[in-house]
Amino acid sequence: MRNGFLREVFKGWYIPTRPEETPGESTAWYAAYWPFAAQYLEHRFGERWCLGAEQSLLLHVGERSPPPQLLVRAATGSNKPTPWPHGTSVFDSRLKLPEVSQRTQLEGLRIYTLSAALVHCPRGTFLDKPIEMRAALAMLPDATDLVRHVLDDGKSAAAGWLAGAFRSIGRAEIAERIRDAGRSAGFTVRKEDPFATPSALQFVGRPVSPYVSRLQMQWQALRTQVLEHFPAPLARPDKASYLQAVQDAYKADAYHSLSIEGYQVSDALIERVRTGDWNPERNVEDRRNRNALAARGYWQSFQRVAASIERVLEGANAGEIADRDHQSWYQELFGPWAVAGSLNPGDLAGYRNGPVYIRRSLHVPPPHEAVRDMLPEFFALLGAEPKPAVRVVLGHFFFVYAHPYFDGNGRVGRFLMNLMVAAGGWRWTLVTVQTRAAYMSALERASVHHDIVPFTRYLADRLEESARGIAVPVHATGEADRP
Repeated sequence: MRNGFLREVFKGWYIPTRPEETPGESTAWYAAYWPFAAQYLEHRFGERWCLGAEQSLLLHVGERSPPPQLLVRAATGSNKPTPWPHGTSVFDSRLKLPEVSQRTQLEGLRIYTLSAALVHCPRGTFLDKPIEMRAALAMLPDATDLVRHVLDDGKSAAAGWLAGAFRSIGRAEIAERIRDAGRSAGFTVRKEDPFATPSALQFVGRPVSPYVSRLQMQWQALRTQVLEHFPAPLARPDKASYLQAVQDAYKADAYHSLSIEGYQVSDALIERVRTGDWNPERNVEDRRNRNALAARGYWQSFQRVAASIERVLEGANAGEIADRDHQSWYQELFGPWAVAGSLNPGDLAGYRNGPVYIRRSLHVPPPHEAVRDMLPEFFALLGAEPKPAVRVVLGHFFFVYAHPYFDGNGRVGRFLMNLMVAAGGWRWTLVTVQTRAAYMSALERASVHHDIVPFTRYLADRLEESARGIAVPVHATGEADRP
């Protein structure tokens, strides 16, 4: 504790921390939240506890953001809240546990099964969290367990709104099974759609990964907000002059993008890297200096992005080019680290193979297995999207939302954004270190609350600055803080 490797949550309970974290920082708590909850609840209640139906369902569909209050059913619950750090708490209610057949475990947490959670979720959850509820409905493989829980627990009202919900997303066969089984058992099943608005997508056939279905539904829900708050696209620019303008933007772009990530870079270092005066074999400082390695990687990656932009200006589909080229941008970004021995060469292979957390963010990126499902669908949506504004905003947002790499997600996300900017005819756009707080706040708002408007307006403002040719200040060093 004295050296900053442990932090006390309350007497007798601790979480691991990094020594460089400042007092009051939330990153360690958010990263440890779910493992801590599992161990704490197991210690208090043994096997006789279960998270509530709504929280169980959110975990089934991959929503890992810590809730303000964690609701727990426990046979010996105290019926009062226990405060936890950073405005969170746990409330253990003395309630009967669901039947054994209605419970399962996920990452050490005792939760309702997917079928039981759907049956026992309050009707209001369909209104409050329509994307998560539709994702849960879409991933159910079969109606058998759900129908059994409806009949055994006498959930005739739930049978009606579940039948209506399944029909609304295109899974009429499950809706009919619920209705027929209920009638056979003497229930009155009044089929009603519990959602406030119709589903933009239909899920027919095999179950869908919850990460994919949530991505599809969020894309459709957020694109309307983007179109209301983003400027119209411009005519396709002259290729030669546009590419020259991209190169002219390099120095400022490198400074701001690297500074946002916490690297200490200067005009002199950026220029030395750009002109090729960088030699890790002869210069020990170049080999060991993380700032020099980051600057060199950024220069190499920037050139690959410029080549991708050239293809887009020639008429190629920007989404398809991003899908094809983004891995090479990442590899160039971290190639110097591998050459210098600071990174295993195998780490350049592709997407991460473990968990990752975003500093000071309540948003928990999806597990690495889910990234393999999400990214192909993300690039398919990007390629099929007809509106340049949507490609700019949602392209950047969903890439960093998925956080497919252990590091470099912000830089690659901003490169991807500027590829989409070029496709819309706009000028290369800087996300500036001076506006970093607004940038991170807008991303957090979109990630946690599904509100893309602040992020859309933020990027629209940066786009306007670029179009007006407003000079962006560059200083000797960047912030020493890393998201």
